[in-house]
Amino acid sequence: MVNYRGKLDIAADILNVVSRNPRKTQIMYQANLSFQILEKYLAELSEASLMCFEDGNQCYALTQKGQQFLDAYREYAKTNRNVEKVLSNFNIKKANLERFLANEHQIE
Repeated sequence: MVNYRGKLDIAADILNVVSRNPRKTQIMYQANLSFQILEKYLAELSEASLMCFEDGNQCYALTQKGQQFLDAYREYAKTNRNVEKVLSNFNIKKANLERFLANEHQIE
């Protein structure tokens, strides 16, 4: 099953890379993005003041607001994984009950 990244996931991936003060090409490869998509996100994340370009070093840097976003994203991702795990367990239990019910009807 293919797991596509959503907008929040891509933004977090980029900001994780940006936290190491990379150049644009490093962000593109490490975040696994095409140049076109990267350009779009760099503009959006810069406009949102989550990151900035440092002319002196010719690299990108994470802002305090960007770090706050990453912290909140990590908490969200952790909670989301837990919820998905619980839902998966419930779906397994539901399928078992449905099989049990189907088998009960066969016996009658």
